[in-house]
Amino acid sequence: MSLKARLAGQAGSPAPAAGTRPDRPAVDYLSSQFIALKARVQEQLLDQEARPEELDRQQLEERIGAIVNAVVATDASISPLERDALVTGLIDELTGFGPIQPLLDDPEITEIMINGPHRVYIERHGRLERTRIQFRDAQHLKAILEKMLAPTGRRVDEASPMVDARLPDGSRLNAVIAPVAVDGDAVTIRKFARDPFTLPQLVAMGTLSPEMAEFLEAAVRGRVSLIVSGGTGSGKTTTLNALSAYIPPTERIVTIEDAAELQLQQEHKVALEARPPNVEGKGEITIRALVRNALRMRPDRIIVGEVRGGEALDMLQAMNTGHEGSLTTAHANSPRDCLSRLETMVLMAGADLPLAAIRQQIASAIQLIVQQARLQDGTRRIVRITEVVGMEEGVITTQDLFLFDQETVDRSGRVQGRFRATGIRPRCLEQLERHGITLPASLFGG
Repeated sequence: MSLKARLAGQAGSPAPAAGTRPDRPAVDYLSSQFIALKARVQEQLLDQEARPEELDRQQLEERIGAIVNAVVATDASISPLERDALVTGLIDELTGFGPIQPLLDDPEITEIMINGPHRVYIERHGRLERTRIQFRDAQHLKAILEKMLAPTGRRVDEASPMVDARLPDGSRLNAVIAPVAVDGDAVTIRKFARDPFTLPQLVAMGTLSPEMAEFLEAAVRGRVSLIVSGGTGSGKTTTLNALSAYIPPTERIVTIEDAAELQLQQEHKVALEARPPNVEGKGEITIRALVRNALRMRPDRIIVGEVRGGEALDMLQAMNTGHEGSLTTAHANSPRDCLSRLETMVLMAGADLPLAAIRQQIASAIQLIVQQARLQDGTRRIVRITEVVGMEEGVITTQDLFLFDQETVDRSGRVQGRFRATGIRPRCLEQLERHGITLPASLFGG
């Protein structure tokens, strides 16, 4: 097979592989020509005075372009477009993340899923698709994974086969390596928009209604404590980012995350990130330890990226002791399930508290639950905004303020439905009025 066919991935002139831009030809990283060319370019680059990592992209393109031109000058079958593809592929391999760099550069792709070296999937517009991108072998994938982890200071090996990390562009990486991952190293990369979505943009995308957005904006400004609940990939972090934009710039914010993902726009903020144990099993900094330390940092608000364990107790106590308006997320399928999970997480803290006392803590601390879901067509919706009312006969009572009613699925598979207010007046309106925020009664229907 000719180099031209190998570059395209198959003979002829096929459409670009999934995840590549039309103006960026696919590169066959498995071809012997590419491997040999990469080795020659690397050798010549190392022989030169400047190291590749010390050059900016334009300088590197010029240097590699000159070397590629010299190497392929005798091969008339290579077109200028193919030559550019080789240069781009080599730059991605040397300074980027190899075969998946085009996927990371594509703004339409929201998730990259690598199931071993030869199966790479992406999520685009809420739908999964398999790409034709492959790694050469398991060693190539492991080398790229180690390259992604290098700036984070985190590691993955047989002693610690799972890792969570944050890439330089803010994307979240999770990796599980063989033999724990039976079919080869599994890497999942959750991408985030370089410019975080705003609440008006989420309204335009159909995530929530204008009335819901107006209420949530007022709730954040009025220091109402809330939790964004939902399943994996439902858009909780995106919503939390959008809501945090309405925290006044005069307030001091402390964010606490396992792997930093939040993109707050305020100037007065402190971002804390948990740390796993080192090779000797020492040096671990947990979310719970960070929440406790945050209380000594004079925060006006604490934002925990996600509560998943005993830190829930410390978070609730913070909300009940002068840190109203704090925000967090949790994995749960409904507001009621969210409350049950909070009870379980508090028990994980090891505190010897009766269930009634735990429920009283939750009912006093959490005022709103924003329930988010990823629907069957891949779209994200805030399907319910629920207010925690209080306690009644030992049970936490709630009331729904806004709902999304799913009505049908059209021929193209898109979910059709409508947002509606339930007509119930929120009890937190009195708190909002104390902060000088007045909402019209018509906002809540009825």
